[in-house]
Amino acid sequence: MAVEARKSDFTGKAHVALNDPKLRANFRRAMDGLMTKRAAQFADAEEWTSLRARGAAIRANALAKLPELLELLEANLTRNGIKVHWAETVAEGNAIVLDILQKAGAKTVIKGKSMVSEEMHLNAHLEANGITPVESDLGEYIIQLAGEAPSHIVMPCIHMNKVEIAELFADKIKNLTYTEDVDELCAAARAALRGAFAGADAGISGVNFLVAETGSLVLIENEGNGRLSTTLPPLHIAVTGIEKVIERLEDVAPLLSLLPRSATGQIITTYVNMISSPRKPGEKDGPKEVHLVLLDNGRSRVYSDVQLADTLRCIRCAACMNHCPVYTRVGGHTYTFTYPGPIGKLLSPQLEGLDCAGDQVHASTLCGACAEVCPVQIPIPDLLARLRTEAVHPTSVAVKGGGSARSLADSLGWGGWTAMYSSPLVYKISTRVMGLVGNLMPASLPMLKQWTSVRTKPKFAAKSLHQLARERGFSNE
Repeated sequence: MAVEARKSDFTGKAHVALNDPKLRANFRRAMDGLMTKRAAQFADAEEWTSLRARGAAIRANALAKLPELLELLEANLTRNGIKVHWAETVAEGNAIVLDILQKAGAKTVIKGKSMVSEEMHLNAHLEANGITPVESDLGEYIIQLAGEAPSHIVMPCIHMNKVEIAELFADKIKNLTYTEDVDELCAAARAALRGAFAGADAGISGVNFLVAETGSLVLIENEGNGRLSTTLPPLHIAVTGIEKVIERLEDVAPLLSLLPRSATGQIITTYVNMISSPRKPGEKDGPKEVHLVLLDNGRSRVYSDVQLADTLRCIRCAACMNHCPVYTRVGGHTYTFTYPGPIGKLLSPQLEGLDCAGDQVHASTLCGACAEVCPVQIPIPDLLARLRTEAVHPTSVAVKGGGSARSLADSLGWGGWTAMYSSPLVYKISTRVMGLVGNLMPASLPMLKQWTSVRTKPKFAAKSLHQLARERGFSNE
């Protein structure tokens, strides 16, 4: 099943979201809580500075050695009995997963949380080929019932409130009486999923970190669903991006200290899973067969640019979106593609292309809140500014769709601006003319329309600063 090509319409979707008071209230309440919890976890500024510097160094080191670490990872995973598959594109990744499942005769799949599987549109691909996937993470299960995509990379259904979830469960879960009691709703989901865990032919999960030194898959979660999804079924398939590799086992601890504290304000997640092999002789649980699918999907291209490669440091904590004044007002579905918020504004235009998602690099105030809370020090505002430049003046083949925002009108406009500011005589004549006729230009003029759609039209002064200075005797001209 081919992934349908899409084009972002951030502006149009943002207007809809901004006019949805319930959505905005849901996000405001959730984000206030997340920001407060995170701040409490990093109250010691000295510890925060030191820990995030170490986290950034670990991720930077892994990226600097990415090709050799991936080879080492493959060698150690293979030695441990885990089968490694490489997928350059989403289509290849989907084909690999489907082939593994079909060879195993699998008809049902229980899935732990995985943003890469969302990037692959894996569920739709499996369903189109007669395999039933069931999401086991509570948030993912809720949005699967709703037929929606995640609106947040850590809390997929954060855009929904208790009443909306209660209505959804009453409609989708058989024999469930309507209730808004959170414990009863969780119990209903647990009861519905219990059979799926026990009867699944295969389990699919994401990966938080790949340890090259030991050939280990590290997964963290809070509900136990991830552990059940990777332990109960006889077959486990993990899917992840190639950038998730780290060099040493000792690198895991600092990242585990940063990730949950940044994401949900927890000291540590309830479950930390390290999978280094299939079930061994004499062991009573665990899958008999483990596969890892490593997805590129444009990551190698991003990696080839020295500056933009910093995008791949991300550990998917979502702290940037929790603090983003844009995301918290419009929500994740406004971003069209898998990854929303500040990190999505970097990833989506680079993975999908500036010609498809280029409007997202402008969906930022460049306030820097995202960079301040990023636990691995990704300079998000600097990278957004770089992508804005690439959209009109491409300098690197690493950026897909570079130059797609450049138009003849822009070229002429900036060419005129350059000419005006390069010559004192042209500048003097131009400013004199604008002072005389500038205010007569209609707001619907192409060069003004986008600005005046949300702002008052600029008013040109009748006299320039130089003219005013001469009239008051302050000029030497």
